[in-house]
Amino acid sequence: MAEPLGAVDEDKVLFIKNLTVAFGGFKAVDDLSLSIDKNELRVIIGPNGAGKTTLLDMICGRTRPTSGEIWFEGREVSRLPEHKIVQAGIGRKFQNPSVYEDLSVFENFEISIPRGQTACGSLAFRRDQEVRERIRAVAGDVFLEEHLDRKAAILSHGQKQWLEIGMLLIQEPRLLMLDEPVAGMSPREREQTAELLKRIAHGKSIVVIEHDMNFVKSIANKVTVLHQGRLLSEGTTEMVQRDPRVIDVYLGH
Repeated sequence: MAEPLGAVDEDKVLFIKNLTVAFGGFKAVDDLSLSIDKNELRVIIGPNGAGKTTLLDMICGRTRPTSGEIWFEGREVSRLPEHKIVQAGIGRKFQNPSVYEDLSVFENFEISIPRGQTACGSLAFRRDQEVRERIRAVAGDVFLEEHLDRKAAILSHGQKQWLEIGMLLIQEPRLLMLDEPVAGMSPREREQTAELLKRIAHGKSIVVIEHDMNFVKSIANKVTVLHQGRLLSEGTTEMVQRDPRVIDVYLGH
């Protein structure tokens, strides 16, 4: 096996090499290679069916690649089960918020703390001062510090998106993947989410799938454009917006 880029370049947190997944005769991702730097905020765009969500599914272990490699921090992870990939330091938020609506915001954060998630850890888990301080800190990061006692069910859609991001942050992943995090948000909530992502990207790498080009422009270090499962274009937001191929297959529509 060839030596992965991640093994020789410590600035790369994620390295994807010749990744392919086929469903029947259809290749949802087709011989795709890309890399993500440490502390980078990368946005992936492309038309529907481009393979964006399927790519995240393979990185987090929900879908097994047909061929190719996924290296995270110098370790090949494409055959690991989902929980092992989470333990390795990769967190994933899906398009629709998935929170425990019958629990309070505080309780949603509490059950996301890693030491309470194993059988032994849950037996020994205590709501001590360290836990409370950690939850308050994360709640403040995601604009929910004043809502800790509220049931998650009565939060706005945007607040539920923030809650789920916070539930991932409390697990301290080193790579955070978000699928359309501002879908359904108000303009002000989108601005706040952009501020949040740029702030937390100073301590971790973030991959975002998004369609809102104004939001993309406000956050991205680099943009990757996928089309029919392949890499179509990559660069700054301005570069890909000027690319005739991107205009033709995506932005022009």
